[in-house]
Amino acid sequence: MEFNWKSIFINDTSASKPEPTTVQEKTSFPTTVPVAHNPTFEAPKSLVDNPFLDEILDVYQKGFAGLNQDGFDFFEMFKSVNAVGSTNSQSYVMAFAMGKTINPNLSKEVLIEKGKFYLLELEKVYKNYNDIGGNKKKALEQKIQGEKSNLQKEISDIESTILKLQTQLAEKKDLLNKTDFVYNVEFSEINSKIEANIAAKNKIVESINLVISGINQYL
Repeated sequence: MEFNWKSIFINDTSASKPEPTTVQEKTSFPTTVPVAHNPTFEAPKSLVDNPFLDEILDVYQKGFAGLNQDGFDFFEMFKSVNAVGSTNSQSYVMAFAMGKTINPNLSKEVLIEKGKFYLLELEKVYKNYNDIGGNKKKALEQKIQGEKSNLQKEISDIESTILKLQTQLAEKKDLLNKTDFVYNVEFSEINSKIEANIAAKNKIVESINLVISGINQYL
């Protein structure tokens, strides 16, 4: 089931209605996942005031949980290790031992392979989201620049006319002066979302890589 990334940048009520699927293997982020099963990632302190960070972190958290398969795999290992402490060697040993009782075929290699799978899926989502934000930002920049160029040409034309067009000239200058202000809120919002997406992805990837490193080091 594909996550509707359009809903992040554009209000789209259809995004809250996920379509049913019969596919057994989960290979993309779903739209909804029970919150109780979601791992929690802390927001980076540098972006604590970003109004979109919590929303986008929640998307990644639900998506991460939504990729989880039945049985004990990297996802359960990740939750177990982080519950005790991802820098505590004993947390890896205990979690692995518990996992072996659930899944006798569990191995270090399986865990690492599955961890890499989660990273790959997160990267796909991040790229998709980042591309959407980048395209939105580029389109808005072009729109603003286009409007500025048009207004500047009109101003130049009006300035070459006779005195009776002075009122019209003043109106066009006023429009030009207000152009940046009109789009400032929208432009700032898109920038904030892009920054939040980068920070959210980096934080989650950092957490996953830490567990993978721990598995390599302690198992």
